[in-house]
Amino acid sequence: MASEREVFGLSGPLHLTNIDWNNAHHRRSVAASLVEGVYILERDRQEKREGSQALAPPWWEFFHFKLVRKLIDDVDFCIFGAIYEYKPPSSHCNDSIVSIDGNPCYVIAFRGTITKPDSFTRDFELDIHIMRNGLHQTSRFEIGMQAIRNMVATVGASNVWLAGHSLGAAMAMLAGKTMAKMGNFLEAFLFNPPYLSAPIERIKDKKVKHGIRIAGSVITAGLALAARGKNPRSRSEDSFSALSAWTPSLCVNPADHLCSEYIGYFEHRKKMEEIGAGAIERLATQHSLGGLFMSVVGKGVEATEPLHLLPSANLTVNLSPSNDFKQAHGIHQWWRPDLNLKCSRYKFK
Repeated sequence: MASEREVFGLSGPLHLTNIDWNNAHHRRSVAASLVEGVYILERDRQEKREGSQALAPPWWEFFHFKLVRKLIDDVDFCIFGAIYEYKPPSSHCNDSIVSIDGNPCYVIAFRGTITKPDSFTRDFELDIHIMRNGLHQTSRFEIGMQAIRNMVATVGASNVWLAGHSLGAAMAMLAGKTMAKMGNFLEAFLFNPPYLSAPIERIKDKKVKHGIRIAGSVITAGLALAARGKNPRSRSEDSFSALSAWTPSLCVNPADHLCSEYIGYFEHRKKMEEIGAGAIERLATQHSLGGLFMSVVGKGVEATEPLHLLPSANLTVNLSPSNDFKQAHGIHQWWRPDLNLKCSRYKFK
């Protein structure tokens, strides 16, 4: 039997009957709904729900989107992503493929982990790759990346949005960073993206938390200088600067330990500037301790850039109370009309 959460008419954002594409809440809600559509596409496949029994279509059709293509994993043949085309009654995109009112012409969305037998093994394998900083080496990522490259080559970067939740947010983030390094800056909505580090943000004492972050910044900056050797800048620092023009939208919940560290990651930069240590933090924020340690003690080859390192972002923090981790990490929270949100824009200079 289908869960109530899978049924758009019971748990979707029915209040969004008229979309204002310049409204941040509307944009975020639609992007989250399209990601949910991917989850339900896979659940429909698992439960063999077809035709009128399928529950996925309302999640995009309500907003006048059309499903163009399902993205299929080549290992377990699950649906991990989808390409949607915006097709309103009087479409701005039909003929010229140009976004006029801030709307996307195409959205490429990725779901997160599904804890059902048909897809969990492969999803969990991808989660492990994220922990090992090896998502870029997986065939699922390459399938998604190729779909994005093809779409951007066909319609242009300004007409394509990326969206993802959890594992899917990691996919969208890595794809967005890859495209940005080639000069293609895609609008991106990243819901509960994983940030792998010690859960410093959960420390209640602000002085202790700030002290730990300062110590971490000093150590990281020192190792970064040691890793440079005689070079004025490292390859990773050049890569980080190249990404600074890309400003994805990150949506995180402080009660979700998988993504809450992004709050401290960005807020700490501002605090370091305030105490006159901005130069230290500008260097530290471009590196991870693990990557630098391997670079210093290893064979002199720089480690792959950690996924969570981002120069710039529009950070949206959901301060509304969560009953448990499942709610704090869930995609459904992001289209609720009564959210208590804190929105900040961070730009690396």
